Amino acid sequence: GGRGGREEKERVWDGEEPSCWKHVDEAELARRVREMRETRVVPVVPKYERKPSTLVKKGLNNLQSFPRGIECIDPLGLGIIDNKTLRLITDSSESSPSKADRDHVDDILREKLAYFSDKFDAKLFLSRIHQETSAADLEAGALALKTDLKGRTQQRKNLVKENFDCFVSCKTTIDDIESKLKRIEEDPEGAGTAHLYNCIQGVTGLASRSFEQLFERQAQAEKIRSVQGMLQRFRTLFNLPSTIRSSISKGEHDFAVREYRKAKSIVLPSHVGILKQVLEEVEKVMQEFRGTLYKSMEDPHIQLTDLENTVRLLLELEPESDPVWHYLNLQNKRIRGLLEKCSFEHEARMESLHKEIRERTLFDARWKQIQQGSGESLDYNGNGHLGVDSSPGTATSEEFDALREKYIRRLTAVLLHHIPAFWKVALSVFSGKFAKSSQVAADSNGNASVSKIEEKYSSHSLDEVAGMMRSTISIYEVKVLNIFQEFEESNILRSYMSDAIKEIARLCRALEVKESAPSLAVTALRAIYAEVAKTYILRLCSWSRTSTNELAEDETWVPVSVIERNRSPYRISYLPLAFRSILVSAMDQINAMLQTLKTEVAKNDDMFIHFQEIQESVRLAFLNCFLNFAGHLERIGSELAQNRSGIGSPRIPNGDSYESLDRSLDLPSGSINYPHQQLLMVLSNIGYCKDELAYELYNKYKHIWSQSRDKNEEESDKIDLIMSFGALEEKMLEQYTFAKAHLMRTGAMKYLLDAGVQWGAAPTVKGVRDAGVELLHTLVAVHAEVFAGAKPLLDKILSILVEGLIDTLLSLFDDNKSKDLRTLDTNGFCQLMLELEYFETVLNPYFTNDARESLKSLQGVLLEKAAESATESVENPSHHRRPTRGGEDAADDRQGINVSPDDLIALAQQYSSELLEAELERTRINTACFAESIPLDSLPAPAKSAYASLRGSLNSPSKSYRTTEAVNSSTIPRQRRR
Repeated sequence: GGRGGREEKERVWDGEEPSCWKHVDEAELARRVREMRETRVVPVVPKYERKPSTLVKKGLNNLQSFPRGIECIDPLGLGIIDNKTLRLITDSSESSPSKADRDHVDDILREKLAYFSDKFDAKLFLSRIHQETSAADLEAGALALKTDLKGRTQQRKNLVKENFDCFVSCKTTIDDIESKLKRIEEDPEGAGTAHLYNCIQGVTGLASRSFEQLFERQAQAEKIRSVQGMLQRFRTLFNLPSTIRSSISKGEHDFAVREYRKAKSIVLPSHVGILKQVLEEVEKVMQEFRGTLYKSMEDPHIQLTDLENTVRLLLELEPESDPVWHYLNLQNKRIRGLLEKCSFEHEARMESLHKEIRERTLFDARWKQIQQGSGESLDYNGNGHLGVDSSPGTATSEEFDALREKYIRRLTAVLLHHIPAFWKVALSVFSGKFAKSSQVAADSNGNASVSKIEEKYSSHSLDEVAGMMRSTISIYEVKVLNIFQEFEESNILRSYMSDAIKEIARLCRALEVKESAPSLAVTALRAIYAEVAKTYILRLCSWSRTSTNELAEDETWVPVSVIERNRSPYRISYLPLAFRSILVSAMDQINAMLQTLKTEVAKNDDMFIHFQEIQESVRLAFLNCFLNFAGHLERIGSELAQNRSGIGSPRIPNGDSYESLDRSLDLPSGSINYPHQQLLMVLSNIGYCKDELAYELYNKYKHIWSQSRDKNEEESDKIDLIMSFGALEEKMLEQYTFAKAHLMRTGAMKYLLDAGVQWGAAPTVKGVRDAGVELLHTLVAVHAEVFAGAKPLLDKILSILVEGLIDTLLSLFDDNKSKDLRTLDTNGFCQLMLELEYFETVLNPYFTNDARESLKSLQGVLLEKAAESATESVENPSHHRRPTRGGEDAADDRQGINVSPDDLIALAQQYSSELLEAELERTRINTACFAESIPLDSLPAPAKSAYASLRGSLNSPSKSYRTTEAVNSSTIPRQRRR
C-alpha cells in the first residue's frame, strides 16, 4: 500500500529536480555518493600501467615481497619507500635495511619526508630518499609525476561535468531543508527543538520532585551493591593480613611470602582508599616479619640451612639492603663485640686483683702492727704510720701475667672459633649457593627474582669481606701487642708469654687450612706472630742483661765445688755459673722460638729480613751479656783493689785492712774473707769465662745466627770475645800481682835490712838464713793460694812475682847502698850470693829472661860493692876489725887482705858448692810446692859453672860491670837447666 501511494505521488511529481526531501531517491543518492567516494581513492597504479616505463616497472615489481604497512609508493614512481627507515627500496637495493638504516628516525624528520604532510620538505625528500638515484631517473620520475597530475586534474573536471545535475540537485535540497528548519524554529507553537527542550525540562523537574526519595534509596542501594561486589571481589585481599599472620605464626614462611607477592601484583583502583589501608596493613605485617628474619640472623648458633632460607625469604621480600651483607656485618660486629667483651672482662679481673692485693697488703700491715704492739690505727687506704707497700712482688706479678696470658688466650679463641665459620659462609654466599637456593624456591616469577638476587650479590665482593676481616684482625693485633708490652720481664722464663705465643701460632695454623680464612687475614696473623715472637726474644735478651746486672750486686764469695764447676781448674764463685744459667735459660727459649719462626719464614718470604734482624739482635745480645758480665767482674775487682789501697787504714799481718776484715764478717759461712783471695777469685771467674764458658756457650748457640754470617765472621766474634776477657784478665792480674808485690817488698825489706845482719861485718856463712826462707815463704803462700784458686795462672803469676822480687831486691840495694848497705864484706857477699843462688835454684821454673837479667844485675852490683868494701878494708883496717873466736879467726883474717873480684867469686862458689845442696835438702819441705820443677841431681855443677861465668866480666872497669855482667853471666841459668 505504501509502495502504491508513493508511486501515485511520483506520478503527481513532474519528474524534475525534487523540491523536498521526500521526492529524493535515497537509494540513488547513496549510489552516487558511493561512486564519488570510490572515484576519489582510485589508485594511481593503473596510470603507470597505461604509460609504463622501465624505471617504474623496476621499482614496483617487488611490491608483493614487503610486509603490509612498512612501505609506500614513491611519488616519482621509482620504487618503494620503507616506512621504518625512510629509504628508497628498488630491485637493485637490499631487501633488508642495513644496521645504519635501522637507526631511529624521529617524528620531525618523518613529517618533513611525508609528501602528503603540510610540512613536506622537497629538498630533504630528494636528499634522503633519492640520494642514490641518477639524474635520468629523476627526470623520468618528474615527467611521470606531471603526467599523473594532469590526469588527476582531467578526471576531476570530467567528474564535475558528468554529475553536474546531481551537484545542483543536492545544493537545492540542502537549501530547502535549511529554510524549513528556520521556519519551524521561528514558529513558537511549532515542534521546534527549544520548545521540546522546555517541555522535557518541566516533565523532568516534576518527576524529580515526585521520585526524589526513591532515587536517593536507589543510589544508596547502588553504592551498597557496589561495595558488596568490591568486597566479594577483593575478599582474599581483605583476609590477607590475618592469613599472613597465621602463616608466619605456623612457620609457613614461604606461603606468607607468596601471598604477599600476589597482593603486591594486584592493580587496585586509585579511588578506593580502603584497599590501600589493607595493603598498608599487609606491609606493616611483612615489615614486622622482615624484622623477625633480621633478628633471627643475629643468632650466633644459626645453622647454615636456616641462614640460607632466611636470606632467600628476605631477598624475595625485596629488602632495602642486601640481607647477606647485613648478616656478614652482623657477624663481623659480633666478633668485634666478643673481642671488646674480653677486654672489659680482663680489665675487671685486673681491677679485682689490684683490689685484692691492696686488701692483702693492708691485712699484712695490720698484722705486723699488732705483732709490734703499736696502738696506732691504720685506715682502709693504708694511710697509717706504718705505711703500706702496694708495689707488686714476684708472686703478685705472676698473678698479673697469668691474667694477661689468659686474656690473650680468650682473644685468640674468639678468632679461632668464629673466623673459619664466618669465612665459610662468605665463600658460600659469593660462590652463588644462596642465589641457587633462591632460584630453586622461586615461583613462576622466579626469573625476575633471580635477576634481582644476582643484582644484590653484585653490589659487594669477596675482597670486601676479606678487608672486613682484616680490620677485625687489626683490632686483635692492637690488643695483643699492647698486652705483650705489659708482661713483667721478671717472669720471662715462666710459661706465660711463651704459652700466649703458642696460642697465636695455633691460630695461624688453624686459619691456614683451606677455606678457613682469606689469605690477607692469614698474612696479618703471621705478621702478628712474628712481631710477638720478636718482642719475646728481645725481652729475653733484655732480661738476660738485666739479670746479669742484678747478679753482680750480691757476690757472696763462696767457692763452688769441683763437681759444680765440672772439674775446672779455676776455683770460681757462683757468679759465672749463675750467669751461665741465666744465659742458657734465655738462649734455649730464644732458640726454640727461632726454630718455630723458621717455618714461618719458609712460608712467607717477607719475614726473611725481619728474621735476619732478630738473629743479629740475638747475636749482639749474647755478646753484650758476656761483655756486661766482664764489666761487672772488672768493677768488683777494681773495688777490691781500691779498698785495699786505701791510705791510713791499719793492716793485719797478711796485708789486709781491718775495715775489709769487718766487712767480711757479714759474709755467709764458707765464703772467702780476704781481699787478696777475693781478687784471685775474680781472676778465676774471668779465666773460667775466657777459657771455658765463652767457648762452650758460643759453640752451643752460634747456629742461631751462623746462617747469615760466614765462618770468618764467626771466628772474629769468638776472638773478640776471648780478647775482651783476656784484656780484663791482664788488668785483674796486674791488680793481684800489685797487691802481692807489696807483701813481697815487705818481706824483702825484712830479709835485706831488718834481719839483724850488719853487711859490713857479717858472720861466717853457714847456710841460708831463716830470713831467706821466710822471704821464700811469701811466694810459697802465693803459690798455694793461686794453685788452689787459679791453677792455669800459676806460672804466669809466680813468674811476675819472681821477677818483681828480684827487681825489689835490686831496688832496695840501690836505695840503701849509702846507708845500711854502704859496706859489704866478704862474708856478707858470700851469704847473699848463696841465698840468691838458692832462690834461683828453687824458683827456676818461674824465672823469666827479664828476671834472669835482673838477677845478673843484682849479682854484679853485689860483687862490685863487695870489691869496693874489700879495698876500703885494706886501706882502713882499723875500721873493720872485730873480736873473733875459734874457727872464725881465719875467715876474719881474710877481711884484712886485699881480695880481688875473682877471689870473691871463687869464695862464693866454694860456699855454694859446700852448702847449697844441703840447704835445699834442709828446706825441702818448705819448698815442696816447687819440688817438681827443681833439678836436685845437678845442683853442685850448675852452681860452680854459674859463678865461673862471672870471671870474665872482671876485666872491665867497675862502672861498666852491670852491662857486661848481663851478657857474660847468661850461661848460669842455661847450664843449670841442663
